[in-house]
Order: sequence, then structure tokens, then C-alpha cells
Amino acid sequence: MYGYCRVSTPQQNIERQRRNILERFPSAHIVEEYYTGTKTLGRGKWNKLYALVAQEVEAGKKVTLVFDSASRMSRNADEGYDLYEHLFRMGVNLVFLKEPHINTDVYRNATKIQVEMTGTNADILLKAVNEYLLAVAKEQIQLVFEQAEKEVKDLHQRTSEGMKTAKLNGKQIGRIKGRKYETKKSIAAKKIIMKNSIAFGGSNTDIEVMRIAGISRNAYYKYKKELIKEIYKPIAKEW
Repeated sequence: MYGYCRVSTPQQNIERQRRNILERFPSAHIVEEYYTGTKTLGRGKWNKLYALVAQEVEAGKKVTLVFDSASRMSRNADEGYDLYEHLFRMGVNLVFLKEPHINTDVYRNATKIQVEMTGTNADILLKAVNEYLLAVAKEQIQLVFEQAEKEVKDLHQRTSEGMKTAKLNGKQIGRIKGRKYETKKSIAAKKIIMKNSIAFGGSNTDIEVMRIAGISRNAYYKYKKELIKEIYKPIAKEW
């Protein structure tokens, strides 16, 4: 049994999804993914999980995949429905905590509901009833993924409208052109360079400092150049 949790960025809290799944299925192995796209293509953790599930199904094991909601599996309507159908035909048990009415157990039960034929002309009507029951089940699944996609589109629209409103009110959107921004990574790297580099009174060579800081050659010399400018710019002003 696997629980799949996904958020768009590492800054978002994934704990709620994890907690919801483990409350219902304490033995579930949780897979966490940070990915912004609406489709599964490009999701490294999901692709690895899918490959593992396929192997276990092929080996004859019963596999259950649990999601906090259908949108965590896909926020693209067409892909979501196709993926659901694919996993269903593989024999994977799908559980959606927020939309239990589309769990694969419910869908399987719907496909088993077959009104027995009578051998009379009434069978024409009974066959139509059976097809209708299956169509209703499929429609419910499609509607859930269509709603997930609509939520993404609505969010993008609200964000776009909010940015336009902010610009009209004179607020700065995004980074100001020409202004330099420091990241946590660059600040930490510069501290290590200042402490260890021979150029700033330390005892380590450039190569050694790169290894200590865990940064690339290009990043190291970029930060070093910026530090030199920061140190000597005040002196140049005094002169």
C-alpha cells in the first residue's frame, strides 16, 4: 500500500496530506513529491512509484494507491481519467479520501451490477440499463478530474487578475530590474568563502573552498568577485 502526496513547492506544507492518509491507512508507505505541473509527465517520484507498482502487479501482488484527493494524482482532466482507467485495468486499487465515490472498488461494483437477461424483447431495455449504469460510473470519474483541472485554471485566472490589479495600483510585481537579490545559498556560501579562502585571510585554496562550500566553479568565482567588490567599494569611495 502506497500513499502519494504532492505539493507545488517545497515551501508548501505536505504534512496535511500525509496525516490524512496515515490516519486511514497507518501501514501505507508515503511517497512525497514537489512538482508544479498539472500532468504526471516529469514527476520523478511518481514515475518511480508507477514503475514499482507495475512490477508488483506483474508479480501477482495486490497494490493499493491512496491519494488525499484526485487532484494529487492529476489536475489534467483527460490525463487523469486515462490514468485512472489504465491503473484500474492493471488491477490496482485506487483510493481517494476526498472523493470516495470514485474509488476503484465503487467502480468495480458498478461494472458488476448487471441486470439478468430474460430471453424476451425486454432484454433490449435491460441491456440499455446495464450500459447506462456503467456510463454513469464513468461520468462521475470524469467529472472529478474535470473539476480538478477547473480549479487550476481558476487559480491561474485569479492570480493573473490580482497581478493586474496590483500593477494598476502602482505595486511592484516581480523583481526590480537591475537590483541584485541574495539567496540563502549565496549568503551561506559567501560566509564560507570569507572564512576559508586565502584571498580573505583563510588557509584554503580556491579548489578546497569550492569543496567545503559544495558549490560549482562558476558559482565560487562569482561569489568571490562580488565579495571583493563589497570589500573594496567602500575603500574606493574614501579615496
